[in-house]
Amino acid sequence: MGKISLAIGLRTLFAVLGALMVATLVYTIFKDGLPFRKDLLTPWMVATLIDFYINVVALAVWVAYKESNWISSTIWIILLLCLGSITTSAYIVVQFLKLSSQESSQDPMYYVLLKHANKNSTEQKRKYSLVVTLRILFITLGSFMFGTLVYTLVTDGSPFRKELLTPWMTATLVDFYINVVALAVWVAYKEFSWIRAVAWIVLLICFGSITTCLYIVWQLFQITAQDPVYLILVHRSDRTENKYKTLSDEAT
Repeated sequence: MGKISLAIGLRTLFAVLGALMVATLVYTIFKDGLPFRKDLLTPWMVATLIDFYINVVALAVWVAYKESNWISSTIWIILLLCLGSITTSAYIVVQFLKLSSQESSQDPMYYVLLKHANKNSTEQKRKYSLVVTLRILFITLGSFMFGTLVYTLVTDGSPFRKELLTPWMTATLVDFYINVVALAVWVAYKEFSWIRAVAWIVLLICFGSITTCLYIVWQLFQITAQDPVYLILVHRSDRTENKYKTLSDEAT
């Protein structure tokens, strides 16, 4: 019963967050016009957008893994790039709606994070792994964001200034932190210790995509270069082909 309540709670949470972002977007367009204006691109807005889109890359990698064909994954990723957390929220709600009652009662987060296994996909994962590629990618992105943060602090000063909170900066921050909520839910699910989970989530809130990249890279180094990448999505105790196959077989 508790697992089903978790599934319903998370589905409701992201439905509300998606609606909040839609309302924020509509309100900001009416109040401040369209965002495609050069005057909006202040140094801290540029840094915030880079921060935002690095988190989008992390979410896009998950979407690409989850989707069964390149057409649907391409559509979802384009929507992620264009609509940000509205798409994130919609995609998560859709994944929860796809769960059967049995999946919801067993481990809803497990089934939402992982796609159903089949013999062909399992064999492909064993032949080729993206672990090393993703390590390099997220180390590079995290380093780039850290450099951007330092550069913007040096050249434009502190971000904690009232004049920076334009309507579109506020909307961008709302968009950014809804994606952070999605990542924080994943972190909370993965961590066995609530102290470690809280620590990582605080770092996510404070340092954004730098923490996202650091956490993903750390998780990638917990598995070998030959392991399938999807293993980082779940608890260490769930990182076996046998359990993945067993749970997937039960759902079919």
